[in-house]
Formats: sequence, structure tokens, C-alpha cells
Amino acid sequence: MTTVPTEPTRACARARARAEGDSVTPDDKTLRILSTGDVAGIDITLADVVSVVEQAYRTLAAGRSDNPRKLTVKPDDGHSVAYAMLGRDGERNVVAVKTSYKYGLHEDRDRQHYYTTLTLYDDETGLPVAMLDCGRVGALRTPAVSALLARELAAPGSRSALVIGTGTQGRLALPFLLTTLPELERLMLFGTHPDGVAAVRAELERHFPGRELEVVSDLRAAAEKADIVLATAGPNTPACVEAAWLKPSALCVLVGYGIAPSTLHRARRVIATSAAQMRVTGTDMADGEGRLPDVDAEFPDVLAGRASGRTDAGQSIFAYNSGLVVTDIALGHRFAQLALAQGLGTAVPLWK
Repeated sequence: MTTVPTEPTRACARARARAEGDSVTPDDKTLRILSTGDVAGIDITLADVVSVVEQAYRTLAAGRSDNPRKLTVKPDDGHSVAYAMLGRDGERNVVAVKTSYKYGLHEDRDRQHYYTTLTLYDDETGLPVAMLDCGRVGALRTPAVSALLARELAAPGSRSALVIGTGTQGRLALPFLLTTLPELERLMLFGTHPDGVAAVRAELERHFPGRELEVVSDLRAAAEKADIVLATAGPNTPACVEAAWLKPSALCVLVGYGIAPSTLHRARRVIATSAAQMRVTGTDMADGEGRLPDVDAEFPDVLAGRASGRTDAGQSIFAYNSGLVVTDIALGHRFAQLALAQGLGTAVPLWK
């Protein structure tokens, strides 16, 4: 595991003081707001993101962090959904609350509204650290988790990957996969939005110049050749990869949509980032009687060596990637450290 050169959490308070030009006192109740633009301008490597996320999982597996179940509200007609997540990172000594609200779920992507924020508090000093737009954090955290799943669970000698979907999670999927599995040779993409395909191609070129992207139209033929299938598409995707199409040793990672329930029910091993979350948010993968198979292991325990991931080179594996707030907290705190050290954001005396 690569160690991230992060400062202690109290360094955030010192960095904020430098940015504001004064000293931080024990009763300082100023909150620094980091906008979408502030967060977008921060340089961070893919390897740094992967390392921060991995550290968050390992700390959770060690029992030093807290990741309670998320709260969800959704109207009967399903036009919106909102989540609230509270957690504590025991490595960074940070408490945080994440909120997420999406409106217009039945509309096209460009007509939807999505707002997500993360508010961080330093649990050593008792001071607020920052409130930031969490969009970029989620856009990086999720494909980083998929890449870690692939690193730990893909069959030995895997050389090909198929990404389904070109939205927020699909656009960085291949660069992150190449970060953890540089030996991948064949990179395939199935997408139905030309702008999304162009964005995936641009991100791949930006992070791994010269790597070839194969845009496929025959989904079954591509799935038959893939060692790793990563489903990141939205709910309206026509893609639906069946288990019968896959190699016997294939790894399927589900983030959004694009693979059929058979890939779960016929898998020889099931790994989830959280078994509890899979039971709540993975109901669309249930069988005809509404049942989901048992989870064989949770991914934080696999990373920590407390549970086995792949137990046989030839077995098929289904991996369920649902977000854990501890990963948002760790990566959001990393962004806050970098932003505050640069004097980014707007200081708001919210509680004065």
C-alpha cells in the first residue's frame, strides 16, 4: 500500500489560519466554503486518490472508523432521491456529514439537478474544517474503488476490460483501472452518448497518452472477450450483459447499470463494499422471488486480509460497489487540506 503524505488533521486549522491571515482560537467558528470551481482547480493524482481510498477502507476494517447506514428519502413517483450520510475517519480524526440530492430522475441527464456537499469537522481541535461541493470527490472515489476491486479480485493474467457507460463514473473508469492494473492491454467501451464516448476518450488520453480505446457496438462479443466487466451506465441504458456471455473467470463490478441479475446469481463468489447497502440498494438485481444471494465477503475485510477475495483462479466473481461515506470523508479531507493550504474558498462566520 502506498502511503499518502498527508498532514495531521490539525494542520487544516493552521492552513486556514494562514489563508485568513490570523490565528485560530479555540472558539473559532468560521467555516470555509469550497465551491465546485475551488475543488476543480486542485491537482491530485489518480494514485493519490487510490491510496487515500484504500487507507479509508483499511481503517474501517480495523474498527477505527464509523460508517453508519445512510438515510434515504424518495417520493412515491420517484422524481427525486436524497441521502444523508454521517461518518468518522479514525485515521484522520475527522467527523463529516455528506448530503446528496438528485432531482428529475425521469428526465434526460442534461435536465437533471444534482447537489451534494460534504461538511468536515476536526475531531482533535473541535473546529470546522470546510464545507465543499462533493461532486468531484464522488466522481473520483467511485472509480478508484472499482479499480481496487479489480486489482484484488480479477483473475491472474487479466488483460482486457470492458466499461459500460460514459457518464460521470464511466469517464475515469479506464484511467483508474490502468492505475491499479497497468498490465491491461485491451480497453473496450460500450456507450450510447457520443459526447460521453468523446469524454471517455479524452480522459484516457489525458492520463495515459497513446493508449488505444476500442468503442464496441456488439456488447455480447465484447463481454465474451473481457476479463473485467465494469457496469457504470445509467438506468436507461440498453446494455444488459448476461452471465452466459462471460468468461468462466470473469470479474463483474456493478456501480450503476448494464449487467443482468444473472451475473450476480450465477457468480461463484460475491464481494460487496457493504453487504447491508447491497441489500438495500441492490434490489434491482434480485431474482424472480425477490431474493439476493449472500455476500461471501466485504471488501474492506478483503483489503485488510481478514477475508478472502478470489479463492480460485477460475471462479467467476460479482463485486458490488456502493459508496461508503468513510471514503468520501478521507478524500474530501485530502481535498480540503490541499485547498486550505492554497488559500482557496470563502470564509463564512456561520456560527457567529
